[in-house]
Amino acid sequence: MRQRHPGRGGPDRSGGRAAPRRAKPAGPRGPKAGPPHSGRPATQGRFRARDEQGSRDRPPERRQPTPKIEAPASEVTTQVQTVTVSADEAGMRVDRFLEAKFPGLSFSHIHRVIRKGELRVDGRRVDGKDRLEAGQKVRIPPVRTESPARPDDARDAETRAFLGSIALYEDDDVLVLNKPMGLAVQGGSGMVKHVDGMLAALQTRDGQRPRLVHRLDRDTAGCLLVAKTRFAASALAKTFRTRSARKIYWALVAGVPKPRQGRVSTFLAKDEREEESLMRIAKHGEKGASHAVTYYAVVETAAQQLAWVSLKPVTGRTHQLRAHMAHIGHPIVGDPKYFDKENWKLPGGMQNRLHLLARRIVVPHPRGGVIDVTAPLPPHMQQSWNLLGFDASRYDPIVEAPEE
Repeated sequence: MRQRHPGRGGPDRSGGRAAPRRAKPAGPRGPKAGPPHSGRPATQGRFRARDEQGSRDRPPERRQPTPKIEAPASEVTTQVQTVTVSADEAGMRVDRFLEAKFPGLSFSHIHRVIRKGELRVDGRRVDGKDRLEAGQKVRIPPVRTESPARPDDARDAETRAFLGSIALYEDDDVLVLNKPMGLAVQGGSGMVKHVDGMLAALQTRDGQRPRLVHRLDRDTAGCLLVAKTRFAASALAKTFRTRSARKIYWALVAGVPKPRQGRVSTFLAKDEREEESLMRIAKHGEKGASHAVTYYAVVETAAQQLAWVSLKPVTGRTHQLRAHMAHIGHPIVGDPKYFDKENWKLPGGMQNRLHLLARRIVVPHPRGGVIDVTAPLPPHMQQSWNLLGFDASRYDPIVEAPEE
């Protein structure tokens, strides 16, 4: 190949103060509890006394405050227990381990328990930042904590249904989603709906929450890998650090790259602008610049005006594929940031959206074997493939590209 270099719940609102009554002849009456709580549970069961404005005929000395009662929180007092650190929990900090076991326990309470030596690991005192090892015995003293409150409401159910509808693969440790174009992976300025936020709906009773292993641009569709357990998250993070994950992308670009198979190697640096940031080609040694390598192969062409290319990034820099294709003069169709062809017209019938798909991901499974998942073309790319007569089942030459 030719190289190209360059809130908690508040007080009860439903039961206000009891109406003032006339004093009885025999002795003062004691405080009277207000009506039962009708809203969501309060977080602490304590009394808040408010002075009643007694009726005019009640003697001042007979006035008694009618307390307003907050309903007690749903609290649980645990027994002394000894738990064994699982392989999935190995490497966790002691404080985080306890926090995961008791999501309703405050962090200050956790550190107080640890500091007093009430929590022991294999019979020894520990520090909150110490790391646990698989097989260790952790003695947890009695703690008073709120029951985990993760309401199974309609919104969570709807979120789980949506994530299930876009799942390409799932087991006890791993989830691969077919992320739609336009859905952000993580939150940002003004970003309300994103995959990372949706994963909270999949949190388990023991506090384990699925987490992202890598990211995709908002307008890039396709395979998104999610770890469902801490063990899987650690193993897959290592896979990506060592570049053992194999990712293949499909794109539709302007013109036809020459040679039809090649390697793009540059340094990329972020260029901050008023409303957005772009990745630009940088020089070796430039501050903030990172080396980026991409292999590409032309799969099919349309009248030498458009090309279906398969891309294999060796590194994983922000906007790497988009910046690299623009750098060699063949920007990706529909790219609002990097498409720089002058007087270029979008072919009739095609949508002006980013034509970039995370087509396939191949990674070692954390517990053995291999995960190999392929995503279908998103609707706007399928429409373009149909218009251009491209066959998505055609052999993909990028599979022969080096792994480096």
